[in-house]
Amino acid sequence: MELELRHLRVLCAIADAGSVGRAASELGYSQPAMSTQLRRIERHFGKALFERKVSGVELTQYGVGVLAQARDVLARADAIGRGPAESVSRTRRPLRLAATNSPVLSGMVVRLRSRLPDLALTVSSVYPSSEIVQLLEDGEVDAAIAADYPGLELWHSAAVAHRGIVTEPSFVALPSHHRLKHCLEVGLADLAEDAWFVTPDDGAGWPGVFYAACESAGFTPAAVHEFLGDQLQLQNMIAEGLGVSIVQATLRPVPGVLIKPLTGTPLWCRYVLAWRRASPADEIADTLVSSATAAYRALIAQSPHLRRWASRTWSVTGPQVAVRPDRGPLRHRRDPANGEDAQGH
Repeated sequence: MELELRHLRVLCAIADAGSVGRAASELGYSQPAMSTQLRRIERHFGKALFERKVSGVELTQYGVGVLAQARDVLARADAIGRGPAESVSRTRRPLRLAATNSPVLSGMVVRLRSRLPDLALTVSSVYPSSEIVQLLEDGEVDAAIAADYPGLELWHSAAVAHRGIVTEPSFVALPSHHRLKHCLEVGLADLAEDAWFVTPDDGAGWPGVFYAACESAGFTPAAVHEFLGDQLQLQNMIAEGLGVSIVQATLRPVPGVLIKPLTGTPLWCRYVLAWRRASPADEIADTLVSSATAAYRALIAQSPHLRRWASRTWSVTGPQVAVRPDRGPLRHRRDPANGEDAQGH
């Protein structure tokens, strides 16, 4: 087989979609035809470019290198015939990214760098999501990951665009010797006497939504430790029995910690990707979105407690996990395991 530009576009589409089936749909192929095409391309290179997983496909280490070269070739081919002003070197396009405490960040950055190796990426950690929005409005950053909560969606001017990455349920982390360790799910009211580790005000509704959920469950936390540190420190303190904490559903527990769903799922958190409309370019914005959703799919695959909860709670129609980004404020719950609206189940 002689390698052609269309083959490189197939590779890029599969990498961006995180799934052969979704890439086939985007390019107008049938899934069997796309799978056959991918096998032919991999035979040409003599090595696997993608690793097949329950959640879709992930680039192999060899595939990451091939994809970076493929994107470079496609960009150069696209520039053929353009004048000097149109084909300015894209070797170091700047991108200033801010992010709150999100599990998506590291996986997104890894994928972003492999897909757009010419980016000069700088990442800033900014905890309050309200401050992140202001940085975007002021032009201090180009793109950001923020968090908000159903009914308390972040608002911004027309200068900023956003896409929802996912809305996930909030779980609770308990010490492994906790009295409720054998429960599949834990009622919030059953933790009324426990000490809590609670992160401070994030400018988007937390911890107000937590205290409101506690009030609805009929209690006020007996003891609260305000804590803003890394997840390992938090889990170590929980493992020692110093308290419990609301955590992200994809958190991987360390030895001595259990992650449990909350009965009735009283707390949800949405991760949002936002960017300035004037910058970055559409190509970068689209790649940010696809990288973020692919990163979350990978997190689901590594989170058996979340997958077990989803299998009990939602109707899952297929073996693949897909997170579909939302284009507007989310006012209803969504299934993080398959991206479908929760209503009707």
